[in-house]
Amino acid sequence: MLRQKRDFTRGAKKGSGREQEQEFESRTLDLSRTARMVAGGRRFRFRALVVVGDRAGRVGLGMAKAKDATQAVEKAVTRAKNSLVRVPRRGSTVPSDAIAKVGPARVLLRPSRPGRGIRAGGTVRHVLELAGIADVTAKILSRSTNSLNNARATLAALEKLSRRLEVAKVRKQKS
Repeated sequence: MLRQKRDFTRGAKKGSGREQEQEFESRTLDLSRTARMVAGGRRFRFRALVVVGDRAGRVGLGMAKAKDATQAVEKAVTRAKNSLVRVPRRGSTVPSDAIAKVGPARVLLRPSRPGRGIRAGGTVRHVLELAGIADVTAKILSRSTNSLNNARATLAALEKLSRRLEVAKVRKQKS
């Protein structure tokens, strides 16, 4: 008896996989090797921290571990795509000031004049670029060099911006 091959792509939308991958740009913020001790010696794994954005107001952050570096990056990209945040913008900048604290990391975001560019360092710059913000002044207020906490604090500051705009709309004020 012959077995019939099943077609699992029947219900899927045409072009949904490749087109969605191409609309997002990703950057690897950190790739580190971790080890654990076992009876035979050390077992190594890789930890990847990736930020994903479409430069049009959506950005996400993902972290994953795997035995291979490329697998860790792929897992982190899928997690980042699942945790996308919509970022409010006023032109090419943020609408207002925002400070966020995650763990020991504190990040300050301030709007800037058009044409000024992104004045930020390290992971904050990458998150803001992929979010589509072109003119902003940012400062890491803590002395934290941990890229994961700084990226999380930047995303928290961007999320605070969206809540402020929603509150202003509820109160019927100008934003």
